[in-house]
Amino acid sequence: SSDLFDVLVLVRGEHFAMKKKSKKASKTGLEDEAGEEGGEQTEKGAEESTAGKKGKYRKDKPWDHEGIDHWKPVAISKEDAPSSGLLLEESSFATLFPQYREQYLKQVWPDVKKVLAEHELAADLNLVEGSMTVKTTKKTWDPYIIIKARDMIKLLARSVPLPQAQKILDDDVNCDIMKVGGLVHSKERFVKRRQRLVGPNGSTLKAIELLTQCFVLVQGQTVSIMGTIKGIKQVRRIIEDCFRNIHPIYHIKELMIRRELEKDPELKDENWDRFLPHFKNRNVQRKKVKAKKAKKKTKDVFPPQPTPRKEDLQMESGEYFLDEKERAARQRVAKREAQIAKSAEKRRERAKEYEPPAASSKPKKRKSEEGGGESAKEIAERLAGKAAAATKPKKQRVASDLLL
Repeated sequence: SSDLFDVLVLVRGEHFAMKKKSKKASKTGLEDEAGEEGGEQTEKGAEESTAGKKGKYRKDKPWDHEGIDHWKPVAISKEDAPSSGLLLEESSFATLFPQYREQYLKQVWPDVKKVLAEHELAADLNLVEGSMTVKTTKKTWDPYIIIKARDMIKLLARSVPLPQAQKILDDDVNCDIMKVGGLVHSKERFVKRRQRLVGPNGSTLKAIELLTQCFVLVQGQTVSIMGTIKGIKQVRRIIEDCFRNIHPIYHIKELMIRRELEKDPELKDENWDRFLPHFKNRNVQRKKVKAKKAKKKTKDVFPPQPTPRKEDLQMESGEYFLDEKERAARQRVAKREAQIAKSAEKRRERAKEYEPPAASSKPKKRKSEEGGGESAKEIAERLAGKAAAATKPKKQRVASDLLL
């Protein structure tokens, strides 16, 4: 039985060894096949990675090519909108306006309605609340025109005239309303820098408008800008620097140079920094108010005497040791004496009004009195004698008279 058991163990061991070898052979064959497939997949993966992470999901778009300008505004016409209407809900915007604009808005509001009616928009002017409202209707065919209409009523509230404000409804015109009230803390400094932006007779503002091709209006604590995106950015930078105490003339010079450089096609792809001016910040020395030098404190050995208290003063006068009745009686006597002295002084001032004025100096005598009472007849004779003496011819001198 033991021999049979040993034989069975040997047979079973050989069986397991043969099975293990067959498994190993099959595994190596699969690995070779997988290696070949893996090489093909890595090549495909490399190709896909060059196309992008999600390149396998992307398909060619024959309608999209490099010649298309994706930033060009989409032109929408009335015919493109469906007959049932484009908008499902009503959109509205409202803005407040100052009281001084009320009269002008009442006059031009029929024209505002007429301009907005071309785009199928409704407008409302509320003079009680002091607000303007624009809203869409069922016939509105441009979904973005309500944003443009909102900008228009904002510009009208900031004193932009209607002929200029209605240009914002065009696709290529944008606007920006800058709040400049908080850029400078001092009110006087704010007024000076705002006037610097406008310039003498509005010349600085006009130069900025010509160079940036924008409309600029300074009103109160806001600046309204209308134009292209590029021009608005330039104007915004000029205004911010102006309120940071950088004069607009520096930016105007830079814009003029840039304008000339743009005309030269050779300098199109070059760096323009060498042509542009670089202004240095100059620290202007101003007269400083000399602070008065404080007197040097003398270093005494002993500290200064403390101010006496009320009780100390009463002890010096002896009032501290009196009782309440005696103290009150003394205060009444002192008060009575002060009243008597005051009344006597007022009496003397009133008596001065009745004192006669001091003797004035003697009046000047007239010329007639000084002349000893000369009569009219004597005066006439004296004047006639003077006239006769004046008419007599002068005696001619002979050369012999001059000899000694």
